[in-house]
Formats: sequence, structure tokens, C-alpha cells
Amino acid sequence: MLRTIDLSVGYRDGGKERRLLTGLNVHLAEGQLVALLGRNGVGKSTLLRALTGSDKPLSGRVEFRGVDVSTLTALERARLVGLVSTDRIQAGGLTVRELVGMGRQPYTGFLGRLGDEDKNRVAEGMDAVGITSKADSYLSSLSDGERQKAMIARVLVQRTPLIVLDEPTAFLDVASRIEIMGLLRRLAHEGGRSVLLSSHDVSQSLQLADRLWIITDDGQLLDGTPRELVNCGAMDRVFGSRLVRFNPTLLDYESAD
Repeated sequence: MLRTIDLSVGYRDGGKERRLLTGLNVHLAEGQLVALLGRNGVGKSTLLRALTGSDKPLSGRVEFRGVDVSTLTALERARLVGLVSTDRIQAGGLTVRELVGMGRQPYTGFLGRLGDEDKNRVAEGMDAVGITSKADSYLSSLSDGERQKAMIARVLVQRTPLIVLDEPTAFLDVASRIEIMGLLRRLAHEGGRSVLLSSHDVSQSLQLADRLWIITDDGQLLDGTPRELVNCGAMDRVFGSRLVRFNPTLLDYESAD
């Protein structure tokens, strides 16, 4: 579905390059849920933007089904890749139904008129994330968690084979986190989509993701199944400290005391 070839990402500041990740050669298969983990500032969001074509990589390339993502038009990308970013949208005057309906724009054209099929997709998307009761509420009246669910519903109705989400459960309570992660897993396994998400919820990622991409503090990307990365000590290497250690039985962190 997606692969990188000698990909390097980062940013340019005053004409100077700051490379966060270099020489990445990873792939994402159809029907897989992959969780991207790492400490703050290691480049998770930067990598996701490069993978979706939102930002240009410093070098290397990203291929989607064998096609260089940089050669795709915006409309072509919108039909192939759905993105939920951490950017807070300024759309408080829209209702939830209207926001979710915007996910159908790649199919409705510039005017965005929704046909019966589009309206059905919108209803299905809202139901899938449990926000149907807020369909006619304005975004400005929603909690952060409700707004995040609306954003996820919008990307669901794009019906793209690849869904990329940057911290999709960051503002959700525990029950909603489990619900959304379960939904994303079903989309991958039952819907045949590829789902890539960044997260700080290590425990949920270990339990529900098919593979983990873990970015280390020194700019490496570790790729493997949750069990493989637990067994090789990657979890303690990346997230452990003098005071905190990873418990492989609990699949979570605990005090080192």
C-alpha cells in the first residue's frame, strides 16, 4: 500500500536543514493497523506529513501503490489518503453534519452538493464514531473529544484506502479511546484499509496494533510487531528511565522502585 525509499524528513530553518529521520525504508501493508510511537519532538508529525504529501521530504520518496506521492494532484491524494491532523480547524459555525459532509468533497466536486449516497455515508460515519446525537450541533459547542470524533468521522466518509491520524485519541476519555482504537482496527482488518496513527497511548497500541513504528531519541525507526519489540527491549530503550520501566506482562509502564 505505502512504502518509503531512503526517506529523510525534517525542516529547513534559515536555509539550514534539520534532519529528524534519515534513510527510512519501511512499508505499510493493506489491512494493517500501525501505531507510530516516540517521545515528543522526535518527528512523528513531521513524518506523517511527509507520508501523506502534505510536506515535501528533505530527500528520498514516498510511494503509494507504486506511484510517487509527490506526483499526485491534490484531488488524487484526497481520494487515496485520508488525514486527521492535530491542527485545530476554525469552523465553529459548521454543524457536525456539515463538517463530516466535507469529507465527500473528493467525489461531489467544487459545489459540494451531497446526493443520497453521500448523505448515507455521512450518517454511517457519524454513527461509527458515536456522534450521531450531535449531528445538528455547532462545532463551537462541542467538547474537545466530541470535536475529535467529528474529525475522524469526516475522514471515514472519504472512503480512502489509507487513513493517517496524528494523535486521534489525544482529547478522549478512556472509554472513547478504546472505542476509537477498536474502530480503527476493524477498519483495517474488516475493511481492508491501511491505518497509520501516531499515539502516546503505549498500552493501547501494544494491544491493538498489528505493527509498531517506534522513533528513538537518536532518530532511528524501529519496525516490528508489538511482541517483537517488547521481547528485544525496545520499549524500555525508548520510553524507560531511572524511575520508570516497562512491564512486559502488563504491557504498560510502572515505577522502577
